[in-house]
Amino acid sequence: MFAPLAFFSFVSLEERSLHGDYNRWHQLDHRPENLALPGVAWGDRWEIRQEHAGHVGGALQGGVDFVAMYWFREPVQETVAAWDALGEASFQWGRGPLIPGIRRPMLAFFKPVKGYAAPRALVTPEVLPYRPNRGVHITVTRFDEPHALDVHEAHRREDRELIPALLDVDGVAGVWTFSYSHPQRHSSLPFDESAADAPGSHRIRLVYLEEDPAIVTPKLRDVEDRFAVGVGEVILSAPVSTITPWRDW
Repeated sequence: MFAPLAFFSFVSLEERSLHGDYNRWHQLDHRPENLALPGVAWGDRWEIRQEHAGHVGGALQGGVDFVAMYWFREPVQETVAAWDALGEASFQWGRGPLIPGIRRPMLAFFKPVKGYAAPRALVTPEVLPYRPNRGVHITVTRFDEPHALDVHEAHRREDRELIPALLDVDGVAGVWTFSYSHPQRHSSLPFDESAADAPGSHRIRLVYLEEDPAIVTPKLRDVEDRFAVGVGEVILSAPVSTITPWRDW
């Protein structure tokens, strides 16, 4: 396994005027500090842009502006402890992550399930996170009973039918899937204990794109419609674009 644990952060801005300041903080401060940690294998972040609004669906529609993720190497417990310690130190320095006007609808750790690389990408799934991308298409599905038989069947169809078809779409470099492990509990951020979900209750699918996400998304939706199984609630389905420092601020 490339990295046994991943972290996802879904971020919402209360005002569009915060866009530039938040981007500068994350790209020039927060992300570089995290990437410098020995146990962090990689980290990336993407933006849901206004031109993508028509492609965004699910219960989180309109409630997410940015998606960030990090991959953690073994030993995971020590790696996450160092990552948490940096978060606390950043708070004490007055450099976040508790920032006015920023909401985080979901902060959680996920276990990578499986990676897939399109033959045209000429790399292994483990290399996909490091390979430049134009963005990803992210799908977050919630299951009331994460280990029910119909959920098992949905996972089987995703692995054997849906994802192979997605890999055939022009502009797709590969796919990774993730299963919910546990929420983040960090001293510098508020946490609602009642919001904790069961392991496996959320599934994330990232489709790595090497063409404009807004252009590829309709093709992906056509494939998803053909293999729809109607299991679980899709709470987010959206194209998210890679952020280029300074250009996209």
